[in-house]
Order: sequence, then structure tokens, then C-alpha cells
Amino acid sequence: MTKKKEKAMEDLPHIEEAKKTRKKVDVTSLESDKTGLAGAMERFLRRNKGMSFILAAVPATIAYFLSFSIAFTPGVYFVINVYEFTADYHLLLRVFATGMALSLGYLLYGIILILVVPFFNKLMPGKIRPFRGNWFSLETIPWYYHNALVQLVRYTFLDFVTPTPLNILFYRLMGMKIGKNCVVNTSNISDPCLIELEDNVTIGGSATIFGHYAQGGFLVLAKTQIKKGATIGLKASLMGDVIIGEKVTVKPHSVVLPKTRLNKGDPQ
Repeated sequence: MTKKKEKAMEDLPHIEEAKKTRKKVDVTSLESDKTGLAGAMERFLRRNKGMSFILAAVPATIAYFLSFSIAFTPGVYFVINVYEFTADYHLLLRVFATGMALSLGYLLYGIILILVVPFFNKLMPGKIRPFRGNWFSLETIPWYYHNALVQLVRYTFLDFVTPTPLNILFYRLMGMKIGKNCVVNTSNISDPCLIELEDNVTIGGSATIFGHYAQGGFLVLAKTQIKKGATIGLKASLMGDVIIGEKVTVKPHSVVLPKTRLNKGDPQ
């Protein structure tokens, strides 16, 4: 028997014991194992799913409204002033000047949005931690807000400044750990606070990276780590609970499933 097999046989009793003692979660249950107010809130979430979605959307909608308002204000102010200043100009020249003002106003909107949204992200209740359980749990609420805010910036501006220092700045402000000399050529990123990039990492165009996955009715939040010098190819997808080792290249269009650990030389 090889040493590897001997080690596996030695570990087998421990693995079996861990399986027996692992806490079972019934994802269909309408009850909660929490006590007090937390338990009451979680039971409400599970027994009133439609109402829970509506109530959860209210703070996110307020954050969206305030973020848009703050980010648009300087640009709108600039456009109004340019429009009034050019009142005596030829119509074509006035339209051109106003168009330029609108373009600059949109750029101002995006830059301010990148700074404002992380502020609202810090106001969200609770912290996002590794989690496995029912979708309708208190632990999922900050995760929901976090990604709602990420998508606000992604779909209204971030694609236009990727890859630049601006998208790196935004992800760092949202809690993503990014080392030195990293290139992030994608905006297809969810759960940035659960993603870690070490130095000299390259993320190819349109790659998808996130720190969660759904399986068997469970929502799982787990860190995704990319070690020094690794390269993630064009349109590759990395799910939660994945570790990409140093100087590993993930091939374009590859899908790296949860719990995968890739080291240099491993087959893909």
C-alpha cells in the first residue's frame, strides 16, 4: 500500500466522524435556529418570501436613488450653466456645446458614483462572512445589498472604464483585496468583498469571478483566492470557494467549479 493510500485510510475515520457531526440544515424549513429578535426576523423572512423581497428592496432602492442623485448633481449643474452661457450662440454651436457638457457630465457622474456607492455599502447592516444555508436568512441580507450596489455601478458606468485604475479603485473600495500590478479586464465580478487577488494577477476580458454559488437549495458564500502571478483567461468563470495557485493559467472559456484548488501543472 502506498503512503498516499495509507494516509487516506488514516484520515477516513476522521472524515466519517466529521460527516456525522456536521450540522444538518433543512432549507425548506420555515423555522429558525436563532433565538430572540433575530429568530423572529428570520422566521418572518421564510414565511413571507414575497413581502421579504419587497422590504429588502426598499433600502436598496433608497441607496440607488441617493447615489444617482448625488452622482448626477455636478454634471447637471455644469450642463445647465453651459446651456445658459451659450444662449446667444448659433443654435448648432449651442447644441454642440451642450452635447460636450453632457458628455463631461456623464464622466463626472461615473467618477462620483465610484466614490459614493462604497459609502452606502459601508452603511449596510451586518458583515458578509462565509455562509452556507437557506436563501432567506439574516446572513444573506448584507450580501444582497452588497451585490445590488456593485451592479448599479457595473451596468451604468464601470464597463466604460475597464481596465483602468478606476475599476481597480472601485473594487478595492468595495472590499476586494487586490495586490500590486494587477490587471482586471472585466466587470463581471460579484461579491468583491469575498475575492482576493495577490500581486501580478491578470484577469482576462469578460472573465466572471464571484464568491458564491447555489447548490441543492443552499446558498453558499465562500472566498475566491487568486495567488501571485496567476492568469485568468478570456471569458473563464470562477465560482466561490476556489483557490488558483501561483503562476497558474486558467484557460479561456474554462469553468472552475466550487471547492477547486488549482496548482501549476494540474490538468484543467
